[in-house]
Amino acid sequence: MIQTPPDTAVVLFDGKDLSNWTQLDGEAAVWEVANGAMTVTAGEGDIVTREKFTDFLLHLEFMTPDMPDATGQAKGNSGVFLQGRYEIQVLDSYGIDVPGQGDCGAIYNQFATLVNACKPPLEWQTYDVIFRAARVDESGEIEENARVTVLQNGIVIQNNVQLLGATGGATDEDAAEPGPLRLQDHGNSVKYRNIWIVPLPLKGSDVY
Repeated sequence: MIQTPPDTAVVLFDGKDLSNWTQLDGEAAVWEVANGAMTVTAGEGDIVTREKFTDFLLHLEFMTPDMPDATGQAKGNSGVFLQGRYEIQVLDSYGIDVPGQGDCGAIYNQFATLVNACKPPLEWQTYDVIFRAARVDESGEIEENARVTVLQNGIVIQNNVQLLGATGGATDEDAAEPGPLRLQDHGNSVKYRNIWIVPLPLKGSDVY
């Protein structure tokens, strides 16, 4: 069942077109769109949202292809880069007893998931991500690194982890600036649908 975005959401992909996305060079995004989903088109490169974000709640749905003869990073690989800087791995890691820092739901090469929440390939899965951007002082120095909580298929797999900095392959490392959502072309035909973001206030009221 596709989750309906709230009224406050910025809908980034509703299954119709890629008008809210570009290639990394700013040209129009060229991934295939059909049957309400976009599919990574191998060789066309990563795509990014036109809009940039700071703190947010992200919802997206993905499906990994069935690649029974592939293993490891060659099996349904893609990635979701928050602000273009911090990658949440997408991979067919179904059935792995002890997932590692490169398996599905990992903060790539930083934090493995708490549990393996993966469904089998060819089934739709969800990521719900609460992202708190890095906090910087007036001089631009980082006071606190970014934080992220991730639910996969309704199960908490990353619990308010403080990131160690940008992950490999980041668009940039300018943590003080807002950034786009970025989806990775790793050569495998991963599908995405129903992508939306709810921007969050940087802080709540301090008035009692």
